[in-house]
Amino acid sequence: MSFLVKHLGVADYESTYQAMREFTQQRDSDTPDEIWILEHPPVFTLGLAGDASNLHSPSDEIPLVQVDRGGEITYHGPGQIVVYLLLDLRRLGIFVKELVSRIEQALINTLGDFGIQAERHAGAPGIYVARESAMPLEYRGAKIAALGLKVSKGCSYHGLALNVSTDLAAFARIHPCGYEGLRTVDMQTLGIKDNIDIISQTLLGHLQKQLSSS
Repeated sequence: MSFLVKHLGVADYESTYQAMREFTQQRDSDTPDEIWILEHPPVFTLGLAGDASNLHSPSDEIPLVQVDRGGEITYHGPGQIVVYLLLDLRRLGIFVKELVSRIEQALINTLGDFGIQAERHAGAPGIYVARESAMPLEYRGAKIAALGLKVSKGCSYHGLALNVSTDLAAFARIHPCGYEGLRTVDMQTLGIKDNIDIISQTLLGHLQKQLSSS
């Protein structure tokens, strides 16, 4: 299974969001799947089930955008790897629940490659620093990656975000994913100094492997 990978650099959120929707609306059964890797300027995004009150400390400098993905509120900004997965799930032969599981495993494997033990939390999509890890106690259980997907006519868009060297103060303005008091962390805070491009390539490799498995 091959994917067309596009490295988009730092890209405006709203224009990228519209491009994803248009790509998905216009694709047909022969359209190759694409993986977009990028960073966004600072932005809060609110999913379909989101409650705007979870942005408890609005900022004049960080816009809030309502979007059609699942999930609640999150933050995107520089130093965060964002990956959008524009996939024909029918052609891949997987359902949404399986796609989420594979994305989560790719994130867990990526973080493991950099010495961070990570885990899923039941009922709370995303990836968290393992509660039984060797990391400082204050960061155990902290969220380090977020997921949010939309499926239309059997095809997915939106995707995931991994915090590498992110403005964690922005997360303090929200209840991440609707959970008051949920701590958010990034790889840099946990001592990882590798270049974001190296981490992106590692994540891409794990995603491609997970999405290509039968």
